[in-house]
Amino acid sequence: MRHRLTVLRHVFQDAFGHFNSTDGWALASHVALSAILAIFPFLIFATTLAGFLGADRFAETAVHLVFDTWPARIAEPIAREVESVLTVQRGGLLTVSVAAAAFFASNGVEALRVALNRAYRVEETRSIFLIRLQSLGFVIVATFGIMAISLLLVLAPLAFRIAQQWMPGIEALSASIAFWRFAIALAVLVTGLFAAHKWLPNGQRSFASLIPGIGLTLAAWVIGAMVFARYLESFATYVTTYAGLASIMIALVFLYIIAAIFILGAEVNAALIRLREARRLMALAGSGAQKG
Repeated sequence: MRHRLTVLRHVFQDAFGHFNSTDGWALASHVALSAILAIFPFLIFATTLAGFLGADRFAETAVHLVFDTWPARIAEPIAREVESVLTVQRGGLLTVSVAAAAFFASNGVEALRVALNRAYRVEETRSIFLIRLQSLGFVIVATFGIMAISLLLVLAPLAFRIAQQWMPGIEALSASIAFWRFAIALAVLVTGLFAAHKWLPNGQRSFASLIPGIGLTLAAWVIGAMVFARYLESFATYVTTYAGLASIMIALVFLYIIAAIFILGAEVNAALIRLREARRLMALAGSGAQKG
């Protein structure tokens, strides 16, 4: 037990020490601001593409998937603004504004890449054109993923009504739409975290090596969101301080907290990988000494 505590202390000291020494707090603010700047362009591009392909309910689904994992006090004002933006009719898919929206949305992915490269202690050696195409690929894949979920949410009530005809007792197993939306949003979040940690930073990492940091990120996300929501209810004076800018300031502070948690999760993964590599080298050195 004492050995495990010693290992945990070493891992967290390594992770937090590297986070502090490499300007992790400043990088978290960069990720938070980039996320705010990317949300609207991403949803504009994705909604335009979905409308071009005939997915009419995309906007509603996308808003829920993006904001259902945020505290309601933070998400509701931003979600309303997003919905009002997405109802504006736009031209064809390949207009300059939509292409620019895709580019700015990919900038949010690039901010995550920079943070993850720093946390995993690797240098970016890939071509700038390759990584930008990868970022645009993330945006497009996310768009098609949300479109698929939108289709499933449309078909799910119909499938449930058909199932009721064959299994009358299935009503007891049904859950509210809000529950399923949250569950799907959580699944999308977990999938996105694994994809980001696996493919955005340079180098190779196994999926198993990503689990500790992602688990820590999810747990800290829930705790941080609850604490921040409680703080807003009890102590915060953002409305009187920032007036009409209160919603965006609240969202920025929340995303700053989440960005710091995200980076620290990668730092923990990197510290564990370094620890395993050190143990492997020590074991090799020990076996070599014995043979000698």
